[in-house]
Amino acid sequence: MRPPYIGAFRYGLILTAIFLGFAGVFARLLHLQVLDPEHYVQYAEESRGRYDRLVAPRGPIVDRAGNLLASTQTVIELGVDPQSLVREDFTKIPELAEILDLPESRIREAFEKRERRNPSTGEVRPVRWVKLSDAVYPEDYDLIRELEIRGVYGNYKNQRIYPAGSMAAHLIGFVANDGGGYYGVEQAMDFYLQGQAGWRESEKDGRRRELAQFRWREVAPRPGLGVELTIDLVLQTKVEGELDSIMEKYSPKSASIIVSDPKTGEILALANRPTFNPNFHGESPKSSWMNRALTTVYEPGSTFKIVASAGALNENLVTPDTLFDCSNSRVEYNGRTVRMPADHHQYDELSVKDIVVKSSNRGAALLGMTLGDERMYEYSRAFGFGEKTGLRLGAESRGILHPVKAWDGLTISRLPMGHAVSATPVQVHSAMSVIAAGGVRRPLNLVKSVYDSNGDTVIRFSPAPEERIISEEVALEMAGFLEGVVGPEGTARRAYVDGFRAAGKTGTTQMIIDGKYSNRHHVASFSGFLPADNPEVVITVVVEDPQLKGVGYGGVVAAPVFRSIAETASHHLQIVPEGVIGGPLMALTENTQ
Repeated sequence: MRPPYIGAFRYGLILTAIFLGFAGVFARLLHLQVLDPEHYVQYAEESRGRYDRLVAPRGPIVDRAGNLLASTQTVIELGVDPQSLVREDFTKIPELAEILDLPESRIREAFEKRERRNPSTGEVRPVRWVKLSDAVYPEDYDLIRELEIRGVYGNYKNQRIYPAGSMAAHLIGFVANDGGGYYGVEQAMDFYLQGQAGWRESEKDGRRRELAQFRWREVAPRPGLGVELTIDLVLQTKVEGELDSIMEKYSPKSASIIVSDPKTGEILALANRPTFNPNFHGESPKSSWMNRALTTVYEPGSTFKIVASAGALNENLVTPDTLFDCSNSRVEYNGRTVRMPADHHQYDELSVKDIVVKSSNRGAALLGMTLGDERMYEYSRAFGFGEKTGLRLGAESRGILHPVKAWDGLTISRLPMGHAVSATPVQVHSAMSVIAAGGVRRPLNLVKSVYDSNGDTVIRFSPAPEERIISEEVALEMAGFLEGVVGPEGTARRAYVDGFRAAGKTGTTQMIIDGKYSNRHHVASFSGFLPADNPEVVITVVVEDPQLKGVGYGGVVAAPVFRSIAETASHHLQIVPEGVIGGPLMALTENTQ
């Protein structure tokens, strides 16, 4: 049999093709290895290189006794690479579904999602990652790895948890998806809590798995510092329970309670309703995130009367026994006639003390006129109205306190009784704290210290500079007046605490609905302290629009809540009852004998 004949042209063509092929390969190798090697070496290294950011665990948040309020735990974000799966892996879906507590259909859908089409360009690309779970605990991840499903793997990450749930939610806040603090202490102290991230440089194989033997560099993350708050979990729990009772009994629009130590300005408890669980903050409406103690503004009403009375006493314009005729509906002031506000009862002459105890609107107006426009405004500012408290817990309202040049003809008669001014619950609380602190305004504070992982204090926050507003003598006189408010002839008899000299002031104001004062919607409040002669705790209760038959008076709605919290605080803080040696526990023992 003769061999096949190949013509000279065909033979030459084949040789030329082979030569050109090798020439092309040689040219490509020349370009890669000689002409431009740096670019391709860098490209290869970047393709092999793996850079992992090691997120630092966020520091804990604790109360003043070290009870954990916020912590960080390690979890795994689990997903699947559908391109790496083999047929055998699909048989393990039921076991994986049981571990993850997910429907088998959900996992099967993720396993079969091998391509993704770009809706704008129509380009089809292979899918290399489908998330199965945001957070898998390490012990569950170990069980998943034992299944040996080739395409299922996870990435470690830190997750913020709040062991007490919604407890103190408006103080603590929560962490946003990017890992930074959002709202509350989480935001205000983010610089200390966030820590310093580390990193790891290594190589990866074709399946993007790390080749640990080729790890070049690793810098460990530095955990965040811990933050110790001033709040007391026992009192915080009591406050939260009282708010739940208020919501159940009166169904108000909102409610806030604040408890603090007047001697230091430290907040012992603060809570609001509505509230939310920071572990699942996305499941609650954003309106529930609001710290209403700092954002809700209302006309404080009678609780504001401490300003005019304390100011007039401090300026030596009156004494506690100075009498004022409260029977007139109109009075002359600075050459003009001013229409006076109405009182709930008809009064004739009242002393300064009785004006406070009986909560006379006309009496308060007369005290304001005695001070005059400028001094009335300056004392209002000095007591903290019209400016932020500086607590740094997210958005905070200044309230509304108009300068004298913006006053109308009625302001001088309405401002002293707590109208023509808007304030937040924390501003009212701060003003009452001035009386409780002996005439000194101490800024409220929430953070005691910052500490490291060994428990050693790194930073201790000192109280902000205090400012004297009224003399100590005037503060003691005012405390005596406010003690009378809680007495048999006062407006807050339900705030009386057995065995203690309590003091405070009620507030009942009409809400403004559609630009008009409403006869059906009120804000009920009470702000007070005990013991009256040596205050150790200040408590403010504000309830917005309580639903009940008749008017939601502060003495009816808020005063009993003050009493309940004050009783718990007196036992927990070991405040000695009047005339008892040995403290509350001994007093209880003696009473049972």
